[in-house]
Amino acid sequence: MSRQCGARIGGGGRRAWVACWVSLLIAPSLIAASATQAQPQPGHVPLDFEQAQRRLLEVSDAMAAAEAGVRGKAAELEASRRLRLPEIGIDVRRIQFEKTLELPLGSLAPVAEDYGIQSPLTFEFRDWRTRPSLTAILPLYTGGRIPAARNAAAAALRQSAAERELESQSLMVQLVQAYFGQQLAELAVDVRRDVRDGLERHLADARALEREGIATRAQRLQATVARDRAERDYQAAMGDLASARATLALLLRAGGDVEPTSGLFVHDAPVETLDALIASAATSHPQRLRLQALSEQASESVRVHRAELKPQVFAFGQYDLRHGDALLTDPDWVIGLGLKYTFLSGGGRMQRLAAAHAQHDRAEAGLREAGNRIEIGMTRAWNAMETARRQFGLLDSAIAEAEENLRLQELSFREGMATSLDVVDARLALGAVRVERAQAAYAYDVALAQLLEAGGQAHRFLEYSHTADKVLVP
Repeated sequence: MSRQCGARIGGGGRRAWVACWVSLLIAPSLIAASATQAQPQPGHVPLDFEQAQRRLLEVSDAMAAAEAGVRGKAAELEASRRLRLPEIGIDVRRIQFEKTLELPLGSLAPVAEDYGIQSPLTFEFRDWRTRPSLTAILPLYTGGRIPAARNAAAAALRQSAAERELESQSLMVQLVQAYFGQQLAELAVDVRRDVRDGLERHLADARALEREGIATRAQRLQATVARDRAERDYQAAMGDLASARATLALLLRAGGDVEPTSGLFVHDAPVETLDALIASAATSHPQRLRLQALSEQASESVRVHRAELKPQVFAFGQYDLRHGDALLTDPDWVIGLGLKYTFLSGGGRMQRLAAAHAQHDRAEAGLREAGNRIEIGMTRAWNAMETARRQFGLLDSAIAEAEENLRLQELSFREGMATSLDVVDARLALGAVRVERAQAAYAYDVALAQLLEAGGQAHRFLEYSHTADKVLVP
């Protein structure tokens, strides 16, 4: 390198020598900078929407809690299946007792008196004994308690599974808002940067035309003010992007910025009729399934409280494990049948039964109300989605008109036939319509996710994203 600069000294003079050595000094830094830009930034995780969805379901604490709830209800259901089995236990008692016996002498009393023996004879016995026994109780008839407990446990498991699905549906909407919210913020940054750079070029043109006497100082000042405002808008967009990145990274527990690779999307035509979506929600919505499970549990609760008014029949058995310590009246073993019926109880059995009936009526009313609310939510989301879809279509054509208007205004300004304000307005109008189109696409995606969530079909969002007609990528 030094030989090359030495050769240039003789051929190009002092200016060539200085230029050569300056290039030698800055070349390493330029090479390092280009190498840094060519490699992905550390901590940035590129994810398409499907990958982000899988990651969210894996790392979400809400989903972990819902999964734990399902496991708990499954264990309770397994436990309820053993209610028909006998209850076997061992009872060990260490007891101290005292026994007094009286034995009348009868006709031998006069003879005994001659020897100083009083009638009746009295015996007192005190001792410590260990009394281990094995006991078994087998329910034969419980008035319906056991099948009611089983059915209630199965319904509780279905309720927990439905709640897990509801949590998954809610997380899907949160992910759509955060994931595509970052895409919207990045698109807004691109637009604000283009507007700022365009106004910077316009300011340079205004300065050049002012020097030539074609543009006025006022026009140049207008361009300066517009450029400064565009810079402020760009910095604000960068702040919004930073917030959006932090939101998505925290939602996915990424430990660094996430780079979404799936763009905002819009369908040219309605994805499906509202009536068809409402009809499918009538049978498969997790909220309906949850409320149906609650209604079933309330019905089984009524059955349990009715069983409290009926007798219980059971078989029982007991075996003495230590005959040597048995008392005279204790059997070695015993088996038999038992009947238990409560005539009077302070627990308010009839009142508890009435409360169970009321709880069942409440669950049934809630189930009917849920159907109405689901339809209302789906209708609102559908209208919002269709509004955004139509707006996107209109803005798509408006962008072409705004671009052509900007081109004409810039040509006219260079020819002295338009003012600087005309160019500024055209540039800002193009930026505004580009941002508005991106916002319409974002509103469409969020409304679609909310529509599918309201219909209990949030898992279909990925399917619709693959069939989109228009995709916006930063």
